[in-house]
Amino acid sequence: QVQLVGSGGGLVQAGGSLRLSCAASGSIFSINAMGWYRQAPGKQREMVASITRGAITNYADSVKGRFTISRDNAKNTVYLQMNSLRPEDTAVYYCAATSGVVLTLGYKVWGLGTQVTVSS
Repeated sequence: QVQLVGSGGGLVQAGGSLRLSCAASGSIFSINAMGWYRQAPGKQREMVASITRGAITNYADSVKGRFTISRDNAKNTVYLQMNSLRPEDTAVYYCAATSGVVLTLGYKVWGLGTQVTVSS
């Protein structure tokens, strides 16, 4: 089994920055792609960014150029640096992991969500 613990959410003004962290534990050898989804009130959950064990990254168009995902395999931790935050980035952010290279495909393990609120 894999457990994911996310942290780093909070309240920030538009234009500000936050960094999310997601630490994996348990059967970490089974993990390849890790990343973040988000879900705003009344909207579907959407993939924000993902990174494979080999550091191949993928981003939603809405965050390209503003968010950066990185990974420390030695610490089994993934980070999401969020810059130039906008009110529309407000959502609950969920860490996710899968055994494949594409986070959006197949079975995923989820962490508890962390709230990110961007005020205008």
